[in-house]
Amino acid sequence: MKWHELAEHQIRKAQTEGQLDGLAGAGKPLKHEGGNGVDAAGFRIMAEAGVLPREIELKKAVEAQQKVLAETQEPAARKREMAKLADLQLRLSIEQEARQKYYRTR
Repeated sequence: MKWHELAEHQIRKAQTEGQLDGLAGAGKPLKHEGGNGVDAAGFRIMAEAGVLPREIELKKAVEAQQKVLAETQEPAARKREMAKLADLQLRLSIEQEARQKYYRTR
């Protein structure tokens, strides 16, 4: 299934479940504030809803974990914190690769 088909499926599902009822600006055209296309509209809608893309959330988590690691002194605790950091970095890399692959296939 292609990305646009998956997106359309999710939109139809949300419509049938009533999740899109009563949204601010319903029935009005989207504003074209910087950027164009579906991606810009999607990011704008996410920003208005206070939702961050998973990649951004993971970047923030990596930064926070790096601070925790820097403050940890005890060797066993440092090892645990390093494992957490490695896991977050791996998940961030997976998200970044998925985004890059998505843009290459469009």
